[in-house]
Amino acid sequence: MSQARILHQAPVLFARDLPKTIAYWADKVGFRTLGVWGEPADFAIAARDGAHVMLTQVPEARDAVPHWHIKDKMWNAYFWVDDARAMYDELTERGARIDYHLGEKPYGVLEFGIQDLDDQDIGFGQDLARKGA
Repeated sequence: MSQARILHQAPVLFARDLPKTIAYWADKVGFRTLGVWGEPADFAIAARDGAHVMLTQVPEARDAVPHWHIKDKMWNAYFWVDDARAMYDELTERGARIDYHLGEKPYGVLEFGIQDLDDQDIGFGQDLARKGA
């Protein structure tokens, strides 16, 4: 019997204003919107390269708490990249909200972080131990 393979993954992030969040991910992070559902819109999927993100509207009168409010320096989503320096330069130029600047971490990753419009931390890292790093 063959084992099923996972083809993609997608973090699910809450948004207080879904249309603005969709625009942020498109304009500032370079993700292409694949679909928006609901009337009014309450769910969207965006992708860049092989990575996806699912965005969902926070119901009125509810609040979403970013992970770093619960545990210091914890991301809501993390994306592995092949060139963290190029990604950092691109997102900085696009005007993404830089949370922490590019730096080599003690765990062997060249990494930086951004925040989305809802203060959720999104990390981008390049594994320096991998061939070609």
